[in-house]
Amino acid sequence: MAKNGVLLQYFEWYLEPGFLWRQLSEQAEKLADMGITSVWIPPAYKGMGGQDDVGYSSYDLYDLGEFDQKGSIPTKYGTKDELIMAIKALHKVGVDVYADIVLDHKMGADEVEYVKAKAIDVDDRTITIDENEEDIGAFTRFTFPGRGGKYSAFQWSWHHFDAVDWDEKNHRDGLFLLKGKRWDNQVDGEKGNYDYLMGADIDLSNKEVIQELKQWGEWFLKTTNVDGFRFDAVKHMRFAFYRHWLRKLRKEVKEELFSVGEYWNSDVHALLHYLDATSYEFSLFDVPLHYRFYQAATSNGAFDLRTIFDDTLTRFRPDKSVTFVDNHDTQPSQALESYIPDWFKPIAYSLILLRQEGYPCVFYGDLYGIPYSNIPSGKRWLAPLLTARKNYAYGQQNDYFNDPNLIGWTREGDSEYQGSGLAVLISGGDENNLSMYVGTHHADKQFYDCMGGFSEPITITSDGNGSFSVHGGSVSVWVPVG
Repeated sequence: MAKNGVLLQYFEWYLEPGFLWRQLSEQAEKLADMGITSVWIPPAYKGMGGQDDVGYSSYDLYDLGEFDQKGSIPTKYGTKDELIMAIKALHKVGVDVYADIVLDHKMGADEVEYVKAKAIDVDDRTITIDENEEDIGAFTRFTFPGRGGKYSAFQWSWHHFDAVDWDEKNHRDGLFLLKGKRWDNQVDGEKGNYDYLMGADIDLSNKEVIQELKQWGEWFLKTTNVDGFRFDAVKHMRFAFYRHWLRKLRKEVKEELFSVGEYWNSDVHALLHYLDATSYEFSLFDVPLHYRFYQAATSNGAFDLRTIFDDTLTRFRPDKSVTFVDNHDTQPSQALESYIPDWFKPIAYSLILLRQEGYPCVFYGDLYGIPYSNIPSGKRWLAPLLTARKNYAYGQQNDYFNDPNLIGWTREGDSEYQGSGLAVLISGGDENNLSMYVGTHHADKQFYDCMGGFSEPITITSDGNGSFSVHGGSVSVWVPVG
């Protein structure tokens, strides 16, 4: 049986600049000891905001903190050399690295171009406000003067984009579809057509663009030696793009490239459609599950815990589901804020870390805290959950989803992991207990609550059952003593 994998999203939105790559190098061994098997790093290239840019307003994909552009040489997270050192440090202790990449749009153009465009309804992109094209000033010329053509001589112009949201000539915002362009039809259907997200929207029907992005992908993989990708904003991009892009990289550079896409939609059927359209080349974050957690945590006891996995990707395609509790978009003060309340956080993490379905992702802000929002570290309760996943969460899974306010499950353990096996009990209401089966091979063994809720151990009976307890609005995780 393979070792349980855990992905760590190693950043949050409001980090101070200048330290992340160095910190990652220093903590690599501790992360591996904790049970982290892979790390998702933030966009590693220069954004339009230079050293203050989180990375999603991508400017120069080839500048990994090497060139004096946008007011700094380093990115928010450090220099190119520090990035490479961090990746090497993680690989040395057996931790994989997945790089966040943003290929949907570009921002921070070096020059304005004057081009004809049509004004489009922002809320319904199928409606043209005025059929007559007019001259606008578009931030679409990217020459990267600070890099001077190193690594790639390609320069971007308006021909390489579909649309922009600012007219510099008339100093107005809106949505402007450039001359001769049309929206991609293989995108999410929100707003009539959700091809456009922000900035200068890349035209994925342009052959020069496709070729340049493929060449960049090869260069980036060979330069950094990352093990896979996190794809940003995939619902805004032609569905076929990443399918072909990944296949080419797997064929020509590295065969094993685990990848996961961010398709932000709470409707699981939209995610299932996307997986089918991309031939299941990569996984998706289980956004519907995040919202199930949020509903459960904010329902004032009205949520039926038995339904926690209903209409989620984890229920339909656990093999393609990357589960998470929160991330940089859902944290406080962000556009998609839906941060899971403190009381439910350990419960939610137990549901992604200690079950057999899905590939769990831990959020940096939950592990280390978010000083900007006065949110403390959750390591006190995350550490035992990670240890339980690493050492105990193996073997046959038995579910006890029979009560709307009390659910549980057991893992019987696996001989390959000596002493493994556990029992998890969750209460959405009052303190309670439940008899659950952990296997006759655990008969007469003592189990204790590694979450610290109960100080006294319980003993498994000769028929392999134990009477496990949980406090109200809490989770207990019972593992073998010793």
